[in-house]
Amino acid sequence: MGSKPNATRLTNRIIKFVSTASPNFLLLGTFILLFGAVSLFYFLNPYFEAIRLERMNTPSGIALMILGLTLLTLKVAFLIFIFRLYLRYRPMNSVSDEELPSCTVIVPAYNEGELVYKTLKSLVASDYPVEKLQIISIDDGSKDDTWQWMCKAKDELGDRVAIYQQPKNMGKRHALYRGFKLGTGDVFITVDSDSIVDEDTLRVMTTPFVKNEKCGAVAGNVRVLNKEKALIPRMLNVSFAFSFEFIRSAQSTIGSVLCTPGALSAYRREAVFNCLEQWITQTFLGQVSKIGEDRAMTNMILKQGYKVFFQRNALVYTNTPEKYKNLYKMFIRWERSNIRENIAMSRFAFTDFREGSKVGARILLLNQWLKMVMAYPALLLMFFFILTYPLLFFTSTFASILIFSSIQALFYAKKHNAAESLWAYPYSLFFAFTLFWITPYAIATAGRSGWLTRELPKESIKETDPQPQPQPQVVAVAAGS
Repeated sequence: MGSKPNATRLTNRIIKFVSTASPNFLLLGTFILLFGAVSLFYFLNPYFEAIRLERMNTPSGIALMILGLTLLTLKVAFLIFIFRLYLRYRPMNSVSDEELPSCTVIVPAYNEGELVYKTLKSLVASDYPVEKLQIISIDDGSKDDTWQWMCKAKDELGDRVAIYQQPKNMGKRHALYRGFKLGTGDVFITVDSDSIVDEDTLRVMTTPFVKNEKCGAVAGNVRVLNKEKALIPRMLNVSFAFSFEFIRSAQSTIGSVLCTPGALSAYRREAVFNCLEQWITQTFLGQVSKIGEDRAMTNMILKQGYKVFFQRNALVYTNTPEKYKNLYKMFIRWERSNIRENIAMSRFAFTDFREGSKVGARILLLNQWLKMVMAYPALLLMFFFILTYPLLFFTSTFASILIFSSIQALFYAKKHNAAESLWAYPYSLFFAFTLFWITPYAIATAGRSGWLTRELPKESIKETDPQPQPQPQVVAVAAGS
């Protein structure tokens, strides 16, 4: 009975330490811990070898060793596969103004306050031809002053921006749906309302649609905007760089990026309208889907036979959670979406869904399934080793973190900044001991559709929504009308 409260107290202490510790002190402590664990692992190797030999004399020990070696082999093989694809990746350089397609940028907003104003200002500052660019922002029934900030942007930017307001909060998917219906561009670009784009981002995002007629969607390169404000964003910055610039670069080489991110994505108009009604009415376990709109749209476009690419040089800077509670809520939502869409992708990935080789896309999907299938066995094994061989578990875990974090750190150091790359190590420790439960929990609760984040504290929500300022071009009707 006392183990759960003790575990909770330990987790809270770790979180409090990460949140309040000096950055330099945290980095120093991380490396002392990691190298100390590796040194201990080395000096206690005879003891650990005796344990291994003892376990080898039992059927369960042999089974565990075979399972461990098999999983390690698969993971290393997959990493080599991804690395080879990454080496072949090249982003597409922007085409001329004359070649650029007409483009509609859609910015859904919910409880974002001033951030949406900054997002719209950055979009208008883009070097995309004005006559080919349409910018639409939709307030999804916010309970804060988001609408007032959108009105302020409208006052300053005039006809460059069109703003609309949903009659009530209907969800991001419905806000995007309305934007798709209102949009006139040949390419749709979706941008989160807490994100800032570079001047050339929009033209870089639309270029693949001109250069490749099989391009159905494009993923942008997401960077962390608030990395200087807190330790969690600082750690996420390195993780994001690896996830996008390494993993998605490799996926792009075979035209099979699995998810176009909500912060910055582009879609071919025809591909969107081919699946739009299916997308807005999508269900999971009998309930209407309210999460994972980005992964769902990507899946439905891949299913049509299109390719999905990543543009490393199309940058967007977005805010990430600064507190542990918001972070794990975001990860739960992402993981639930991955579970749902892995199932959906499995329904077409092993069919003749597009021309050319489909092996790469299937390997990417199978790796996703391996993570899901092993979630509970890995959790059980972790608790088993903690209870039976705690010293072996912690020293080997720290040694593994040191090795695999070095891959991310070296990548980030080569591409960006050597000093910032060191945050790969504390992030791996932080994830291993405070976020390991995300995937098992998401699997058990995959049917839930709550957004979990972007909610206001109850005391800050007024009984009535703030009255909108009158605007001549504002329409407040149901989604899709």
